[in-house]
Amino acid sequence: MARYRGSVCRLCRRETEKLYLKGDRCYSDKCAVERRAYAPGQHGQNRRMRKLSDYGLQLREKQKVKRMYGLAEKQFKLTYKRATRMRGVTGHNLLLLLETRLDNAVYRAGFANSRSQARHWVRHGHFMVNGRRVNIPSYKIKVGDEITVREKSRKIPQLAEAMEAVARRSVPAWLEVTPDQFSAKVQALPTREELTMPMQEQLIVELYSR
Repeated sequence: MARYRGSVCRLCRRETEKLYLKGDRCYSDKCAVERRAYAPGQHGQNRRMRKLSDYGLQLREKQKVKRMYGLAEKQFKLTYKRATRMRGVTGHNLLLLLETRLDNAVYRAGFANSRSQARHWVRHGHFMVNGRRVNIPSYKIKVGDEITVREKSRKIPQLAEAMEAVARRSVPAWLEVTPDQFSAKVQALPTREELTMPMQEQLIVELYSR
């Protein structure tokens, strides 16, 4: 599957807000959005701000959420289709499916500095779910699941750095983290109120409903 290999700071600047793709750097003065609050590219600084159409607003919101969670276009669309088949509000179901991915849970628990780093480590088999090694980033976690770092992986220097930096963004209430045991337990499914990032999921639903 194709992956974006360019600068992720360009993505934040394109959406004109922080997507927290660079981990602890996003909370520092080195953040690209803080230093250059204009669109990337040769003419980004001089580009006039045009009023977006309804379609433009919907597209930008979809791109923002897709990039935030690090999904490819096809993968994101399949997730949306799955959300439409679930009971309840489609937009809320979409965010729930994105939040309950294993790579996102690893990031939220503070075992990685970013979702891309979490995906990389899950792929390399550094995490276990309920005692079994899982190397699928899109694996759906459930209430009661326990995510633990493998014994051999606990000495990774970047892991310690990530666990120290998690205080900047805090751990959500639906996860119970035990740092000394390198484990996190899913206490409940995340609610819409717990997702503090500015996301307008209804715009994504409107886009795909065209």
